[in-house]
Formats: sequence, structure tokens, C-alpha cells
Amino acid sequence: DQKMTPHEVVAEAHQRCDQENLHAQLKGEVRALHAPVNTLNANWAYLVMASLAWTLKAWCALLVPISPRWADKHNAERRLMLRMEFRTFRQAFIEIPCQIVKGARQVRWRILAWNPWLGLFLRLDAAL
Repeated sequence: DQKMTPHEVVAEAHQRCDQENLHAQLKGEVRALHAPVNTLNANWAYLVMASLAWTLKAWCALLVPISPRWADKHNAERRLMLRMEFRTFRQAFIEIPCQIVKGARQVRWRILAWNPWLGLFLRLDAAL
């Protein structure tokens, strides 16, 4: 590309190299490229479920709000969440131990454990 500067060419190459990381995670973590079933339709369904789980992680990262005051910190958290392995995402955002208390016509969720991603999770929850 003759219109790009050398710095832009290198930056684009680095973005493309991240696809190898994505492929390795899909192959190893989510096992999206190895379906444990024997029919074509079942393999397709397994691949679609793995793809939806992976897409959930990406959309969560993109929907996290960024406040102007903490823009640098929030952008760094967003980048980390986008690059996070699916196993880490599952442990940090999906497998959060909660206690559900019903009473006085209300349902309250009490988070029973802390992890470093909880602030980001609560910001995402408030945005949704």
C-alpha cells in the first residue's frame, strides 16, 4: 500500500498477527475446531455454540463504558478483556459465586467472592 506510512504498515501487521493468537485459543481453549460428535449437523451446532461463546466475550469487552476521567485505565481494561483467553473470561465474568435473596418483593444478588475483574463486571452490568 503506497498511501500508508511505514509505521502504519507495521501497526497493521501487528493487528494481523493477533489472528494467530485467536486461532490458537479457538483451537485449544474453546475447542471450536474439534467437535466431539460424529454427524455434520451436530458438528455444525457445536461450532456455532463455541462461536457464540467467543462472540459473547468480544461483545462484553466492546460494550464496557469508558468514562472520560479514567479513559486510559478503562481503555487498557478493554484491551485486556478483548485479548483475554476464554477460560479466564469464564472464571472472571461467568462463574461468579452469588447468593440470590428474595424478600419484600425484591430480588437481591449478593456477590460472595472478589476478583480483580469485578469492577469491570459491575461497570458492564450498569451499562446494560
